[in-house]
Amino acid sequence: MEGVSYQRFPKIKIRTVKDDFMKFELRETDASIANALRRVMIAEVPTIAIDLVEIEVNSSVLNDEFIAHRLGLIPLTSERAMSMRFSRDCDACDGDGQCEYCSVEFHLRAKCINDQTLDVTSKDLIGSDSTVLPVDFSDSSTGDGSENRGIIIVKLRRGQELILRAIARKGIGKDHAKWSPAATVTFMYEPDIYINEELMETLTLEEKKEFVESSPTKVFDINPNTHQVYVYDAEAYTYDDEVLKKADAMGKPGLVTIQAKEDSFIFTVETTGAIKASQLFLNAIEVLKQKLDAVRLSADTVETDEQFGELGAHMRGG
Repeated sequence: MEGVSYQRFPKIKIRTVKDDFMKFELRETDASIANALRRVMIAEVPTIAIDLVEIEVNSSVLNDEFIAHRLGLIPLTSERAMSMRFSRDCDACDGDGQCEYCSVEFHLRAKCINDQTLDVTSKDLIGSDSTVLPVDFSDSSTGDGSENRGIIIVKLRRGQELILRAIARKGIGKDHAKWSPAATVTFMYEPDIYINEELMETLTLEEKKEFVESSPTKVFDINPNTHQVYVYDAEAYTYDDEVLKKADAMGKPGLVTIQAKEDSFIFTVETTGAIKASQLFLNAIEVLKQKLDAVRLSADTVETDEQFGELGAHMRGG
């Protein structure tokens, strides 16, 4: 019935969790919630990134602006980002953005004193807070940390020098991509695939092979013993309709029926390493709750915008 709304209770099933990767199912909700969660994970969950760079000495081949930009894009561990203050809202430093409550200071000093090229990396950044450091991308499973040289900022030759001070601040990906904790966040509708067994058995083995191979991804396979076609991996289906076109071309419309479950989504999340994938998911839910509270508490646009600043305006597309 139109105009009738009802409360839904989404369910989540975790499939895979790693430090920088997560796959989960979101069920019993609709696309608006799935997309809101995705957009919040990409652009609204706060992290810490270098925002101000003061270069004292730079005799490298890269100019100051280029080095500052590279520094900004180095992911920093951001577990404490949610509790930090935005520099513009910090009353401890009157919005200056350089106090311990809203910023972290880094220093870098590097000089090449021999004929060998010196790689200046993120490991050369010395920070004032041990909890906010450049992300370590070494593979802990190998047990050999010597291979991790950090992210290269610039290369110096003999006599070249780089001395700088950098201030890292809290921010969100909506303001600049350097604050986005997500490398990628995607979701797809879970496909529901039904094979018409009676119609399938009218095909020869060669025709079955042609049908299976018509899919760009391995969605179907043939049982080597019974020669029956079965669904090998439903989630590999990319909604390309190639198998449906093949069935029509073979004169067998209805051979398979593929529908998207409109209340079931499969999410894939990859992070930059700034925060763990599981924490990114939890933080995104917290941010989404704050946004919904902002809308619920005040129906008046002007009042909400005054009360919640940019948050209320963003919720209304402002």
